[in-house]
Amino acid sequence: MRIAVTGREGQVARALVERGRALGVEVVPLGRPALDLVAPATILPALAAAAPQVIVNAAAYTAVDKAESEPELAHAVNEAGAGAVAAAAARLGVPVVHLSTDYVFDGHIGRPHREEDAPSPVNVYGRSKLAGEAAVAAAAPDHAILRVAWVYSPFGRNFVRTMLALAASREVLHVVADQHGAPTSALAIADGVIAVARNLVARPGEVALRGLFHMSAAGEATWADLAEAVFAESATRGGPAARIERIGTADYPTPAARAPDTRLDCSRIAAVHGVALPPWRVSLAGVVARCLAAEEGKWRRA
Repeated sequence: MRIAVTGREGQVARALVERGRALGVEVVPLGRPALDLVAPATILPALAAAAPQVIVNAAAYTAVDKAESEPELAHAVNEAGAGAVAAAAARLGVPVVHLSTDYVFDGHIGRPHREEDAPSPVNVYGRSKLAGEAAVAAAAPDHAILRVAWVYSPFGRNFVRTMLALAASREVLHVVADQHGAPTSALAIADGVIAVARNLVARPGEVALRGLFHMSAAGEATWADLAEAVFAESATRGGPAARIERIGTADYPTPAARAPDTRLDCSRIAAVHGVALPPWRVSLAGVVARCLAAEEGKWRRA
């Protein structure tokens, strides 16, 4: 199988390239300037040249706080750009897998969110991603929209790498402990995406495989829980480990509002696609080990 993925330098795109090699899938990463979601004329030619059997749209504007001051750009990428990728997929006659987010919910339902729950995003980023879901569904009937959550990986900028970097120079870190979600490795997401893509290609007429799905790691955590788990894993490998002081969201004001509980119910994707991502603590161990190894001692305390 041949997959074209947008967002070449992003966490999920890089994970897809790596996991694709392991799973016997050819992954063609596409990014700027050849494919630019804010330059619609580039999208169809770049995707057509890749000759994919499936298109994965992993490109997104993900600067949650900055989006509050750049709403037009956030919507240009996450709504119009996503719709243009889906339209290109429809034009090429191939399915599209689009990655969305738990940020489409306001977090007040009191249980893990199901696909049929009404979304109500509390910030510009969430609203732009929700609009992108609608644009994808309208442009390409042959789609699977996957809402993921709290993505981390050995690549790029993410919470896990930030915690390790900060702990190398600080003894104590203050971390929010009243936001709940499911930390999810980009590598696990890549495995899930590939499984979904294979199903879409193998069963082109099966309507149940299309539509909206939640896909996050098993289990739940707060940001403080995740930080403590990162440092526990790091300490066993001689890496940095700071002490966590738990704080509330109100103690750490940000330009964008944050939802208190965006846990996702992933039973539908398990039943329909046979996809169940591992518990977040299981995936975390390997990611922390890789982060420390990649830094070659830079994050290790003297």
